[in-house]
Amino acid sequence: MNYTYILRCGDGSLYTGWTNNLEKRLEAHNAGRGGRYTRSRLPVKLVYYESFDTKNEAMRREAAIKKLTRQEKEKLNLDTISERPQYLVAFLLCLGKKMVFGGEKWC
Repeated sequence: MNYTYILRCGDGSLYTGWTNNLEKRLEAHNAGRGGRYTRSRLPVKLVYYESFDTKNEAMRREAAIKKLTRQEKEKLNLDTISERPQYLVAFLLCLGKKMVFGGEKWC
């Protein structure tokens, strides 16, 4: 599975990327091993993602999202991921460790 995702950085800015392993990529971003942009804006929080069958689809969606204005990105219902607990549970189980997500302790 391939993902296009949006992170909200510690300074409130948004970062968009793609990956084939969402859990590892988020972990890398928060450990300072993600994109150069996010390294100086920690911590980051996953606020949106979409899944795709192919890398090409995910990369195309990433490019399309990066062309959007901030206002258009906000219309993607950012931060509502915390209202989708079925996705969060699967996401956290894949991590296999304790984690704080959206200010709440999980696992």
